[in-house]
Amino acid sequence: MQAQTLPASAGWRWIVDGFAIVRRNLALYSMLVICYWLTIVFVNLLPYIGQVAAFMIMPGLAVGLMQAARDLEHGQPIRLQTLFGGLRRNTRTLVILGILYLCCQLGALLLSSLIDDGDLARVILAGKQMDKEMIEGGALIAPALFVMAAMTPVVMAWWFAPVLAAWHGQGVGKSLFFSFVACWLNWRAFLVYGAGLMLVAGLAPGLLAGLLLLFIPEAQTFITALMTVPMMLVILPVIFASFYVSYRDVFVPAEID
Repeated sequence: MQAQTLPASAGWRWIVDGFAIVRRNLALYSMLVICYWLTIVFVNLLPYIGQVAAFMIMPGLAVGLMQAARDLEHGQPIRLQTLFGGLRRNTRTLVILGILYLCCQLGALLLSSLIDDGDLARVILAGKQMDKEMIEGGALIAPALFVMAAMTPVVMAWWFAPVLAAWHGQGVGKSLFFSFVACWLNWRAFLVYGAGLMLVAGLAPGLLAGLLLLFIPEAQTFITALMTVPMMLVILPVIFASFYVSYRDVFVPAEID
């Protein structure tokens, strides 16, 4: 498995190419993304095992969305079954990847308890409401930054791992290793990619919502709902499609089993 080292500008191109892919069948791909989230939500509702089960199927569903993006790029039809097709390829490895990611996330949150006595962990894991002191005093900023730093290498190892496992039959260790190395070699592109996502999914919608609230302050609920629609139907599909584009550009084309 060989990974290419791309220029920093490739990070922005992933987003642009992701949009180009999605626009070929925006309605159907958006439906797949919505089904992805609804599946995760419903599985989470299962008593006792819901959250663990959600992480177990998440890698396979992500592969399904990448397969749909690949099919669209090659002019092939996509169906609802495409989303769940990723669960059938190297299933054991995909499940283990999901469990490992959950364990790493829990480990990072537990370690953050050394900083804030477990406040952030209780907010995320137990759904504890943030009180006024937490918000105004910025008590969760330091533990949140710690979790982000601790999870960065985990995300690097996990970024390409599901698709390497499903499409190239790699095991857990090998897929995590090649994913981490590929991200490390292309850290400049990923920095630009992250900045581009912040612009497209955060800054631009936030500025637009702020301008609308400036002129129509009494319509806060309506404006919030209005901004949610393009986020779910356009921006999120583009982000998922860009995951596939990053894989396509980083790894030298090889025959997919």
